[in-house]
Amino acid sequence: MSFSSSVKNELCRVDDTGCVNDLRSEFSAIIRIGAIVRVTDQGGIELGITTENAAFARRIFSFVKGLYRINAKMNIKRSHKLKKRIVYMLTLGSSKALQEILKDAGIEVSGGVKYLPYAGGIEGEYKKAYLRGAFLASGSMSDPERTYHLEIICHNKILAAELKKLMHDFNLNAKIIKRKGNYVVYLKEGENIVDFLNVIGAHLALLELENIRILKGMRNDVNRIVNCETANLQKTVDASVRQAESIRYIRDNLGFDKLPDNLREIAQLRLQYSDASLKELGEMLEPPLGKSGVNHRLRKLDKIAEDMKNVKGEV
Repeated sequence: MSFSSSVKNELCRVDDTGCVNDLRSEFSAIIRIGAIVRVTDQGGIELGITTENAAFARRIFSFVKGLYRINAKMNIKRSHKLKKRIVYMLTLGSSKALQEILKDAGIEVSGGVKYLPYAGGIEGEYKKAYLRGAFLASGSMSDPERTYHLEIICHNKILAAELKKLMHDFNLNAKIIKRKGNYVVYLKEGENIVDFLNVIGAHLALLELENIRILKGMRNDVNRIVNCETANLQKTVDASVRQAESIRYIRDNLGFDKLPDNLREIAQLRLQYSDASLKELGEMLEPPLGKSGVNHRLRKLDKIAEDMKNVKGEV
């Protein structure tokens, strides 16, 4: 099961016996965003909702029956696509109950289907219910092991702007893009998605996502430390090789006996202990010398070799 499906299954277990306005807000979002409303050839009105999620199908059925006293029928068939998954289809025909559903959802049908700004009391807790319904109807979420991305697809601009505003009310940085004729409201940052899951009541999914974020953060930190240490080690090795080359050049072309005692001593140690760190080299000297002092002497040797090469015209 995908992470997105597990989130929806959890949301479908959210207690639906509470405030009627809370239930209507969630169901209105489902109707506005997830249902297809059309005028039939005979002039009637038809509403249809299709889903592959059995838990969501049951929740829709309970809303229709509990809120509007409609004994609707749920048709079940196998899709010929997507590995022949089971598809659940709820269809409602013209009736007073359907007119009430559309009115509550802010959908006007008069010569065509028009989506009005929703005025169904999206206040306080009702906002959370509306966002929950919107995600159930047309939301999806990427596997957080790979990336953080949550989106809700809307079939018109009014619905997308509405969702974006509601998310902003909860300080969620939602954005809208247009894709294949639809408007997609999306969240990218992991922290934003965690907050959204908290708002809509998917607390188990929230905890799982937080665990994944923590583990990913730890892995990233470990990789960063390893990469940093590897880079530092490479720098140390490169510096050691360069220093040894400079010292050998001085030995072969000038001779150590021409060097001051302090430089001759560190030059011989560097050639003898090519893998030693600056600290270790300093501890071998008498008296001992700190890292900065050792580095200063080695840089002097590099400068001597460089000057000798310049005099000879060597690159």
